[in-house]
Amino acid sequence: MPLQLFNTLSRTVQPFAPIDPACPTMYVCGPTVYNYVHIGNARGPVVFGVLAQLLRRRYGSLRYARNITDVDDKINAAAAEQGVPISTITDKFAAAYRADMAALGVVPPDVEPEATAHIPQIITMIESLIASNNAYAADGHVLFAVGSFDRYGQLSRRDPDEMLAGARVDVAPYKRDAGDFVLWKPSTDDLPGWESPWGRGRPGWHIECSAMAAAHLGPTIDIHAGGVDLQFPHHENEVAQSECAHGGQTFARFWLHNGMLNFGGTKMSKSIGNIERVHDLLQQHPPEALRYALLSAHYRQPLEWSDALIEQTVRTLDRLYGTLRDLADVEAIAAIPASIEAALDDDLNTPQALAEVARIAAEARKAEDNERAALKSQLLGAGLALGLLQQAPAEWFNRGTSADDDTRIQALVEARSAAKAARDFAQADAIRKQLADEGVLLEDTPQGVRWKRG
Repeated sequence: MPLQLFNTLSRTVQPFAPIDPACPTMYVCGPTVYNYVHIGNARGPVVFGVLAQLLRRRYGSLRYARNITDVDDKINAAAAEQGVPISTITDKFAAAYRADMAALGVVPPDVEPEATAHIPQIITMIESLIASNNAYAADGHVLFAVGSFDRYGQLSRRDPDEMLAGARVDVAPYKRDAGDFVLWKPSTDDLPGWESPWGRGRPGWHIECSAMAAAHLGPTIDIHAGGVDLQFPHHENEVAQSECAHGGQTFARFWLHNGMLNFGGTKMSKSIGNIERVHDLLQQHPPEALRYALLSAHYRQPLEWSDALIEQTVRTLDRLYGTLRDLADVEAIAAIPASIEAALDDDLNTPQALAEVARIAAEARKAEDNERAALKSQLLGAGLALGLLQQAPAEWFNRGTSADDDTRIQALVEARSAAKAARDFAQADAIRKQLADEGVLLEDTPQGVRWKRG
């Protein structure tokens, strides 16, 4: 089955084929780096990272860009509060973002453009929009004339008249129309700014992504992805300014939007304050468990985030790594099963793919000797496609422990086995209780006694 993706633009699942079969292009909206990102911000990079790897397998290559927004009013406010240049803020939190994503197993994009490195391209794009009468300068600002683009609202399915009446519209005296949005705005001496034909200023948020996407992927890209909260106004505005700047050429052929994470029944949001920062979660839980949790629901659906969800994923990974530990004596090379590829081809159906992982592991646990190598190969390959099960079982089970403590526990396990062999069941039970009190769980298997921390 060919890759099928739900296209927000058409509201249908469509077969995907790139413009250039030798190299698809994909752009994913990245973070605004003024603080640590929350776990909801990680869902897109994790899910669309799985898509990126699928595209590389399918087409042999991919040009994947995920931007860094490093000029923004929130960044300015953080820098002013701390009395430092904006680069001090952006460098710190861009590095933290990259480290957090790496810990979650997110493969870096091919290019990671920063807005401040693309000011010339942004100015050039704005000049072209003014020349085509799609934008105008007023009081040091440049604004996009929404009325000049008759397809405005097509992506988000919003009526332009209703949008003008919306409370989010910023009405200013220099606007010709209340719905016009800022491409360039003036900077006072205490704010970051660049010289331009309209005076010293800085770009609006929306134009940054349009300019960076065009600079690195061309005027038309195959896939543009991001959170559903960006659909309007950010993505709607990207479509308008990009297509007007490039003579009406389609900006993005496929639009993919991931659903939001809910926390306590409410959308996770910095403005509300109900967030779980990735930086903190990584100190409290195995990174792979966080990744598994982010893949546990279909990317287009909301995902309820909770401690119970993470605890469940840890238990699930315990079983999967336990299966691999039982197969330690079996030589196998990872091979991605067709059932996993089929699940991902079905609009990135990661829940179905995870169900396949569980099925393969269950078969492996009861397999005959002549079947174990093939099933281990499938299990490793299934994990590879999802960015899971790539560490040694010992690393998973020994996380956060010292080698000396492992040696002590193993000695107690062996002492218990010796006591059982000598029919000293009271001593064996006492050792089991001691280990249980320490949070160490024992499991008797045909291959011997396994232990893990609960």
